[in-house]
This record gives sequence, structure tokens and C-alpha cells, in this order.
Amino acid sequence: MKQPKIIVAGIGPGSEQDITPAVLEAVREADVVVGYKYYFRFIQPYLHPETECIDTGMKRERTRAEQAFELAEQGKTVCVISSGDAGIYGMTPLIYEMKRERNSNVEVIALPGISAFQKAASLLGAPVGHDFCLISLSDLMTPWERIERRIRAAAMADFVTAVYNPKSEGRYWQLYRLKELFLAEGRAPETPVGYVRQAGRDEQEVHLTTLADFNPEEVDMFTVILIGNSQSYAWNGKFITPRGYYNRPDKDEQPTKGIGQDIMIQSFRTIESELKNKNIPLDHKWALLHAIHTTADFEMEKLLYTDQGAVEKLYQKIADGRLKTIVTDVTMAAAGIRKGALERMGIGVKCYLGDERAAALAKEKGITRTQAG
Repeated sequence: MKQPKIIVAGIGPGSEQDITPAVLEAVREADVVVGYKYYFRFIQPYLHPETECIDTGMKRERTRAEQAFELAEQGKTVCVISSGDAGIYGMTPLIYEMKRERNSNVEVIALPGISAFQKAASLLGAPVGHDFCLISLSDLMTPWERIERRIRAAAMADFVTAVYNPKSEGRYWQLYRLKELFLAEGRAPETPVGYVRQAGRDEQEVHLTTLADFNPEEVDMFTVILIGNSQSYAWNGKFITPRGYYNRPDKDEQPTKGIGQDIMIQSFRTIESELKNKNIPLDHKWALLHAIHTTADFEMEKLLYTDQGAVEKLYQKIADGRLKTIVTDVTMAAAGIRKGALERMGIGVKCYLGDERAAALAKEKGITRTQAG
């Protein structure tokens, strides 16, 4: 019997021209294709006549995955299809989770596809030319409170933001709330907003407006929305987010303050305005602003503790050149400290978690690597 195999394939947003050659090869190879029947029409011309297509219906993703494993365990090559990229709000994570749950020896192969936000972006112009994030407004499996925190974080951090699952019959107010949060967090009313319905399909509609004029009533569940950042602009009917090539100073010039620093300062001002306690000592507040900026979690106002004057004393030692070494037991903290600043101030960062001596000592003494380090 041949090796049992499940190929999880993203078939793109809906146009045959947007299906990758690797995915076409996968559906040609498959003994069985499992998916939602609406998507079969996009791959039908490429299937062998004897290939079986199994429709599990909408919102039955777990059943779809179970059927795929049952068929693969019979020795069949199974192709599970998702629209867009199967790894983005698609079937790939579920297939891997089920493989772990079943302790299955079925081989899983994931093939990427063109995601709806990528297709929408190309139709709108160049809206994702800089840092961006994706947010789904579906609260079927994610609590709304968590989604709202992510919206605030995206708005505060000035990400270009693509919005999936913006609306459904039972979900109408969340998109109004997203617009409200972006404006509240300082995104300008004139920020470009593009939305594309049925990207890549015959029913395709492309719209470009501003955040102030954006009307959630014009959106449905087949729509992807892209919200610009503070540098995005509309020009000649296109939505553009510059990477910054035309803003770079000549190499002989030293800019006093970059766009990133402006964004960070504005973020800190926004965070400070949201703090419940307005009388926090300045040195503790500085650490707190950084902690909230990093985590996007305002609970840090309750959770973060610093000894009185500790931050001020550390700052003074650095300013006086007396502090030469920072020791941390968190590799991410070591990586996150700006290398240019360390070099200017002559400071080294040490983390011994990965040191062979720490590993050996931890094993010998029965202690943690942190203690051994």
C-alpha cells in the first residue's frame, strides 16, 4: 500500500488563473478531494474522471478533517481544499491538530495559495507595502474581548490591517466597532480604506473610500477590507502604502527623527491617555508604557511592579557609563535590546540559557537553567 497522504491545498480566492501549479498538480494526483462543494467548480477541469469529490457542507470543518484521515488511512491520496491560503483561517491548522490528536502516521503536506487579502490588495493597488496584520471578526471560536484587544493593538501600532469575516447575518455591529476603535486610537479620518467583494470571481467588486466615509452596510461575508496606516494614501484611484524609498535621506545625511520614532511617540501618548492612574511616578511610568506598547495589554498597569526609584537608578548608571553588562534569562529580551544603542553605550548583553555549562550544571544540581545561568 502506498504511503497514506493528505495534501492540504489553498486554491486561491476564486479564479482559475490564481491557482498555483503545485496545487493543480495535487488535485490531479488525488484519489479523493474533500471540501465544500462551492469550491469544486474551480478545480473540476483538472480532476481525473475517477477522482471522488466529497462535500461536507459549510461549517463542518472537523467532519471534513475526520473524513480526510479515514480515507487516507485506507491508503488513498486525499486533497483537502480551502479557498485562499489553507493556512490562513483555513484547514491546515485543523489537519495538523487532528494528526496529533489521532497520533496518525498519515503524511500531511501543506500547499500555500494566494490569499483573499493578497488578491484584494493587488486589485486596490499597493496597500500592503509596509508592515501589516490580519484580523478576523468572527467570534465563533474567539471571544470578542480578545478580538477587540487585537483591533486596538493593530490600530495603536499603525499596522495596515486586513479584515476577514467582517460581517454575517448574525454579526453586524462588530465592523462598526472596529471603525470606531481605529478612529479612537488616532487613525486619521482620511486614511484610505479599500474593500473588495468576491475577489477574483465573476461577481468581483472593488471599492476605495476613507475611514471616515467607510460604510459597513456595504460589506458582506464575501468581502475583504484593507485599512491603511498613517503613511497610506489614495492616488489616481489606487491605494498605496509606501515602503519609504522616496523618504530616505541621502546616505551622507543623518535624520534627527524617523517615521518609526514619530509613530512610537504617538503610541506612547495614546497609551498614557488610557491609563487609569494618572499619578504614576515618572520612572515607573516609563517602564509601564514600554510594557504595554510591547504586549498591547493594559492589564500591565495592575501587573507591573518596580522597586521605588529602580528605573531611575538604572538609567543614571547607563548615562554615567557605570553599567557595562546586562544579564537576562530571557533570550527574547536579549534579542530585543537595540544593538545600535548597546554599541554606542559600550554595553554587553549576556544570556546563559543556551550555554552548555548552564545545561550541564542544571542537570548535575537538579536546578533550572535560569538558576544555573
